[in-house]
Amino acid sequence: MVREVMESAVNQTIYWGPIRLQDINFVMAVTDSGLGYLQFQKGDARDGVDVEAWQAFTQWARKIGHPSGWIQQEDRLKPYMQQLDEYLSGVRTNFELPLDLRGTAFQQSVWRALHEIGHGETVSYSQVAQTLDKSSAVRAVGTAIGANPVLIVVPCHRVVGKNGALTGYRGGLENKEKLLLLERAGKFMPISAPMHKILNMDKNTEKEMNGIRN
Repeated sequence: MVREVMESAVNQTIYWGPIRLQDINFVMAVTDSGLGYLQFQKGDARDGVDVEAWQAFTQWARKIGHPSGWIQQEDRLKPYMQQLDEYLSGVRTNFELPLDLRGTAFQQSVWRALHEIGHGETVSYSQVAQTLDKSSAVRAVGTAIGANPVLIVVPCHRVVGKNGALTGYRGGLENKEKLLLLERAGKFMPISAPMHKILNMDKNTEKEMNGIRN
């Protein structure tokens, strides 16, 4: 079970770094309260943070504390990296770590609702809105989902269009597609099959697809 920190002190120290797990590149940041930021980056993390990822990270970090308190320190990230690596390897289906999520009360309510979507499941944006008794605010719910600062752990990738089609994802649609396949087939890898077939595949079809891609 992920433990959320709904309100934590401002001007906290941020421990951050570019990380590479399973040949996938991220920027991760934590505070003393928990994981606060996890986003994909396009560049190889072994070469540092790319420009686009740095801009996104600093925009988030400036809301938490002064740049003098941003410390690049991978050792503080390792407990979180381990669980993420286990997830990407297909051996972990839930996370057991604290979160330090910063957002409005409405955003927090939406992010909590995302935790109710089980591993390997998908729901529509309108279904998320319904669970919050906000059926008329689907667009606002979608905006809050798009503002999620901790990808994967707060599983916004499990929210799809009404017809099962992929829609916007902060980490890129290709990565959203890979994450959904990972949770269905146990592997984080590119796929060529249409996403609607993956979302609706039966057990036999899933086995066939696994055999083709192995």
